[in-house]
Amino acid sequence: MDYIALRDGMAAAVPFNKTIGLEVLELGPGTARVLLPDDERLQNHVGTQHASGMFAAAEAASGGAFIAGFAERMGEIRPLAAAAEIEYSKLAEGPIEARAELGDVGSLLATLDSEGKVSFVVEVVLTNADGDTVATAHVRWHVSRRG
Repeated sequence: MDYIALRDGMAAAVPFNKTIGLEVLELGPGTARVLLPDDERLQNHVGTQHASGMFAAAEAASGGAFIAGFAERMGEIRPLAAAAEIEYSKLAEGPIEARAELGDVGSLLATLDSEGKVSFVVEVVLTNADGDTVATAHVRWHVSRRG
């Protein structure tokens, strides 16, 4: 799998993420890293990262991990992000990295093959430049085979 091409395609496919400057740093087998830049236009009233920017980074990372895990099946499936939650644990200063991991991709694909659909949660950890966790998110995905 060409994860670099997949990363570049993902970045081009979501205009909103480009608007706020999200950068897909890396995609791998069921994993993704996304960077939320340190930009004063993305700050809140206390001068730290705005919650909505952090949520966008978490959602993008979860989508990246999903796409990287299901890349060979994308033409056969209909993915939907069905729910998301995020918990902010520390003021987020500077650039923020969102790391997502899909889990056991083989098991998820087996369920998709046997049941025609699968539902799963992608966990995302957001950290500052010092490596401190500033938020965690969980995004629930529903994936079904096309018609």
